Amino acid sequence: MNKPVRVELTEAETSHASRTYWDSAADEYLVEHGEFLGDDRFIWCPEGVDEEAAQLLGPVRGKRVLEVGCGAAQCSRWLVGQGANVVAFDISIEQLRIAQQLDVRTGTAVRTVAADATALPYCSATFDIVCSAFGALPFVADAGTALREIARVLKPGGLLVFSVTHPFRWTMPDDPTAAGLRITHSYFDRTPYVEVDDAGTAVYAEHHRTTGDWIRELTSAGLVVDDLLEPEWPAGHDMVWGGWGPERGRFVPGTAIWTAHKGGDA
Repeated sequence: MNKPVRVELTEAETSHASRTYWDSAADEYLVEHGEFLGDDRFIWCPEGVDEEAAQLLGPVRGKRVLEVGCGAAQCSRWLVGQGANVVAFDISIEQLRIAQQLDVRTGTAVRTVAADATALPYCSATFDIVCSAFGALPFVADAGTALREIARVLKPGGLLVFSVTHPFRWTMPDDPTAAGLRITHSYFDRTPYVEVDDAGTAVYAEHHRTTGDWIRELTSAGLVVDDLLEPEWPAGHDMVWGGWGPERGRFVPGTAIWTAHKGGDA
């Protein structure tokens, strides 16, 4: 069983950990969460914010869209169905293998490649929209580099929308019940959450940034922050997903959805 620790990691160690974890967990993840996520829906977070209703991306028909950290590409598949010109990437080959299976099952194909968010294999000023639903950005050591890469591939005026674990949630134990409503860790401690194997090698890594950190990283990348959505837990939504659930979700936010755009005229 992997051991949880709080240790600093390099970008290379973080990338290796992410690739290792998502390659090993891809099938199990789909079994556990596939019904909720669907094969071709765009679900932003465990609270169930659905892009079809939320319209955080605005009209996408005819737009060039990049999904960052696409997993099995459910969100991209929905975007294709809406008439967007979509490409997507993920660090995990196994996630992309499952994406191809879902392409066959749904009859909707997504163009995907294996890539790291800190070195995007796309030309500058290519995309109208970049989106990410808990993909890549929480799992890189240097969010600033990833955001600069996103800003580089966005057209002037282009839109970025992404969801991550709410920074405040990092202060609490990974317990979705009322017992999890307590502060056990400093909000200001940016040391990442890491799981190591028996040899001490990192096999999972997730990085914490405060709300101010995200604002500074976004603006330093040349992006203008437009909004921060902190979804409330919806009535009647009884699903538990890791540290997310209705008992704690009624009191504190579990997800942060950032909206920003690249400066300049579109």
